[in-house]
Amino acid sequence: MKKTLLLAELVLVLAAFGCGAPDLDTVESAPETLQTAEGALTAANCTQLTTSSVIASGNDGNVPGNTLDDLRTTRWSNLGQGSWIDYDLGASKSLSGVTIAWHQGDQRYSNFTVSTSLDGLTYTQVYAGRSSGTTLAAETYAFTARTARRVRITVNGNSLNDWASIAEARPCGAPVATSGVVWRGDFETGDRTQWTSTQMVSSDRLALVTSPLREGRYALKTTVRQGDDPINASGNRNELVKMTREPVGSEYYYRFSTMFASDFPSVRTWQLFTQWHHEGGSGSPPLEFYVYGEEIRLNIGGDPGVIVWKAPLVRGQWQDFILHVKWSPDATVGFVELYHQGKLVLPKRHIATMFPGMLNYLKVGLYRSDTVSQVGVVYHDGWVMARSLADVL
Repeated sequence: MKKTLLLAELVLVLAAFGCGAPDLDTVESAPETLQTAEGALTAANCTQLTTSSVIASGNDGNVPGNTLDDLRTTRWSNLGQGSWIDYDLGASKSLSGVTIAWHQGDQRYSNFTVSTSLDGLTYTQVYAGRSSGTTLAAETYAFTARTARRVRITVNGNSLNDWASIAEARPCGAPVATSGVVWRGDFETGDRTQWTSTQMVSSDRLALVTSPLREGRYALKTTVRQGDDPINASGNRNELVKMTREPVGSEYYYRFSTMFASDFPSVRTWQLFTQWHHEGGSGSPPLEFYVYGEEIRLNIGGDPGVIVWKAPLVRGQWQDFILHVKWSPDATVGFVELYHQGKLVLPKRHIATMFPGMLNYLKVGLYRSDTVSQVGVVYHDGWVMARSLADVL
């Protein structure tokens, strides 16, 4: 969880820093400090892909082809925020990151984004961040694997000036450090396709938004109004569904973040925002997170079940959760463990986490009693399902 929190802090730091005054020269003339590195570029956590060609938005005489020559004494450089360099893989391939050796990378950090494209016309941003500013070596920046033909790195200045300057760069083809990640539902595809299905009365009830965000570029805004009943069942709801169907005896970690709007209703009845529902259909689920009055609760075992954890409801602030579950209808085998806001708040507790003979599936959004008249808004972000704590961090 600490890594997740640091990521959020990094985004805030980026927003606070300016790009510095531009160089006065027409070419980047800072002293050369990069040492010669002969032979192929080396980088951790990256299976490098070959490129057929490279273009750029401009250059100062240091041409884009220099980033592929395995010589870190050469570079591509261009003055101006928004300068970009674009690599053509020659055919559509699976991409999961880029590795970049920055010119003067031990003296300044560069702000940049990475975008991919299938056709060279429409690009999707898949990464935003900055270099470390502490090394001349190649740094690998990972993103969720996707199919693309072109990779574009756009540089928005650095901590000293507005120059874009890259010594070497390669697209990465193998999954980068995500071997234990089973599924992501973080909305970074820009739509709801990471999820199996929706239960909503209209698309505005499960809308992707660019603010507020816990991470990345998109979050989910869930809105429920009295009378919203998309599946003709009890209560009011708008929810996303993921058919996780975890096998009996399986063990997983789930990381997710939730924020309740500043006017989220305070009512002494149930308002579920995350649940693992049983295949049986009707009745309370075997595992549910919900709001009751001014409390957030985790209930196990259906109705009435057992409230294994609760905390005060906080509005207008992201709530970070990591849930560790072993799925079993046997209370001596199954267990739950919960981290909240980076702290272990529920040590491992053995309890039945499934109903006999039925697998579970995940539902996220807002599902509440139909007696609630006020509009309810909940935001969700950062969903990851993995096999270890390290994988979700």
